[in-house]
Amino acid sequence: MRLTHEQGLSVREIGLRLKLSKTTVATYLHRAREAGLNCWPLPSGRDDDATLKQVLFQRVGRPPRDLTEPDWPKMAAEMKRKGVTLVLLWEEYRTAHPDGYGYTWFCERYREFENRISPRYRNRHKAGAVMQTDYAGHTIPVIDPGTGTEHRAQIFVAVLGASNYTFAWASLSQKLPDWIEAQVRALKFFGGVPKAIVCDNLKAAVAQPLWFEPSLTKTFSDMATHYDTTVLPTRPRKPRDKGKVEGAVLIVERWILARLRNRPFFSIEALNVAIAELLDDLNARTMRRVGRSRRELFEEIECPALSSLPDTPFEYAEWKHAKVHPDYHIEVLHAFYSVPHRLIGRQVDVRLTHRMIEIFYNHERVAVHHRRGQRGGHTTVKEHMPKAHQRYGGMTPESLNTRAARTGYHAAALVERLMRDRPHPEQGYRSALGVLGLQRQFGADRLEAACERALTVGTVSYVSVRSILITGLDRAPSPPDPVTATPVHDNIRGPGYYQ
Repeated sequence: MRLTHEQGLSVREIGLRLKLSKTTVATYLHRAREAGLNCWPLPSGRDDDATLKQVLFQRVGRPPRDLTEPDWPKMAAEMKRKGVTLVLLWEEYRTAHPDGYGYTWFCERYREFENRISPRYRNRHKAGAVMQTDYAGHTIPVIDPGTGTEHRAQIFVAVLGASNYTFAWASLSQKLPDWIEAQVRALKFFGGVPKAIVCDNLKAAVAQPLWFEPSLTKTFSDMATHYDTTVLPTRPRKPRDKGKVEGAVLIVERWILARLRNRPFFSIEALNVAIAELLDDLNARTMRRVGRSRRELFEEIECPALSSLPDTPFEYAEWKHAKVHPDYHIEVLHAFYSVPHRLIGRQVDVRLTHRMIEIFYNHERVAVHHRRGQRGGHTTVKEHMPKAHQRYGGMTPESLNTRAARTGYHAAALVERLMRDRPHPEQGYRSALGVLGLQRQFGADRLEAACERALTVGTVSYVSVRSILITGLDRAPSPPDPVTATPVHDNIRGPGYYQ
C-alpha cells in the first residue's frame, strides 16, 4: 500500500521489489479497497498489525456466541486413545458448548496447537503401539581401575510413542549381547510389551536393511517372538522414521549425559545407577508445553495399553551354522560337539546360550551339550556314534586295565603289556579288546590260566592266548620256569654228584 500510494509503483514493480507474485500483490490491494483503506498513510487506529489483519481477513459467517476454547492438552492426550478422532472430540465439545466454535475452526486450532507443542503430537502414535529404540551419539568414559584403560560407554535410549516415557541404559558396546540386554531391560522398565519395536538398522539387529523385506538377525527375531511383538526397522538414513527416539536421545544427552560429564566412573554398574537417578527426575518433570509429566501420561494412557510381559525373561542366545565333520562332530568356538552320525556332511543350525549348545537340523533339535568353558576338546555322546564305534567310545588304558582286572591278575598284566609294548597305547586297544572278548567263549577261569601261560612263555599277543585256549594248553601242567629249571645235558653233573 505504501509503494502503491506513496511511490506510485505498478503491481509488477511491487512484486519484483518484494519478491511476490503480481497476483498476490493485486489480491492484497483489492482487499484493502474493499475495507475502505485506499490511502497512505493508514488512518489512525488501523495501522497496527492485529487490527489490519482483522480488517483485511475478517471471518465470513455467523460468529459463535460461546467463545470457550477447548482444553487442547487434554484433547491431544485423548487423541492417543484407540478409536478417538477429531470428529468425536468436536461432537463432545459441542455437546458441552452448543454455541461454540464449528468443526472447521476446531480442526484448524487443533493443528495450530500441534505445531506449537513438542513433536510428540505430530506423529500420533496410539497408546501401547510402538517403542522406538536407538543409541545416543554421545558416550561417557568408564575407567578400568586395574589398568587405567578408558572405555567409551554406549548409551541406549528407548521411548514409548504416546507418552514419551523414556528409558536409558549404558553398555560397553553396541554388539548383539548388549543390544538384546538393553531391549529386555527396556521392556522390563516399562512393565509391558508394545505392539511393535521400531529400531535403527544396527548391524547387530538387522542382517539385511531392506525397506520392503528387512531381514533380522536370528537372535533378535527370537527375542521378538518371545515377547510376542513385531520389529520394524526404519529406512536407512531416514531419522524421521523414528522421530520420537531421536527427540528422546537429544533430551537424554542434555538432561542426563551433560550432567554426568564431569563425574568419573570406574564401572558400568556405577554409571547405570547414576543414569537411573537422573532418569527418574526426567520422567517426573512436567513438560512445559503439555503441562504434565511423562510418568503421568504413561500411567494414565500407555501402561494399560501394553501387553503383559512373559513369565520368564528372554534368554540370550546366538545362532551359527556348522557342517558336520566325518567324525560326526561340529566345531563351535574352537570346541567340538557330537551329533548323530547320520548327519555327516550336512549343514546344521547351532543355538548358543551361556550354558548350553543346541543343534538343530530341519528345525528339529538333534543334540544338546553343556557348553565347554575352554577352547579345544571334544564332547561326545555315545548314542551319536555308529554301533561299530560305540565299543571304543570313551576308551582309555585305565578303563581297559580295570576291565581286565575283573578277570584276574594275569589278564590285567597281559593287557597292560599289550599297550605298554606299543609306541602308542592306542595301538594295543584292539588286541586288548580281542583278548578280553575271549572270555565270552571260554570263560574267565580259562582266560586267566591262558594269560598266565602266555606270560610264562613270553608270547604276549592275542593270537598266542587264543591258540592256548583252542589247544587246551591252559589246562596242561605249567611249563618249567626257564630261569630256575635245570636243563638236561651230559656236561651237567646234577645235584647227586655232590652227595
